[in-house]
Amino acid sequence: MLPFPSIFRLRQKSLLRGVLLSLAAFLGSLRLAGFPDVNNLHSSRWQYLAILIALCGMAETGRCLRHRWSLYHAGVILFLYAELMILATIVAMLVLL
Repeated sequence: MLPFPSIFRLRQKSLLRGVLLSLAAFLGSLRLAGFPDVNNLHSSRWQYLAILIALCGMAETGRCLRHRWSLYHAGVILFLYAELMILATIVAMLVLL
């Protein structure tokens, strides 16, 4: 029997799951804003769902922080900053368009 990947075990910490949730929220928000067609850019109420998914991704990434400083800890902090930028971009698309 094949082992069950850790990305599907919700009780276990998973850095990959957090990053994938944030990227999926960003790509979904771009699509909801009508991204490929520049003339069709608009905001959508469904983008609030993308904000919630991005926040869940940040929370999942934040769960992976360790108490002691290491290079892994620094990498997780960089991921958190990148996910914060994703969240800011989603909010900007919602408010400004």
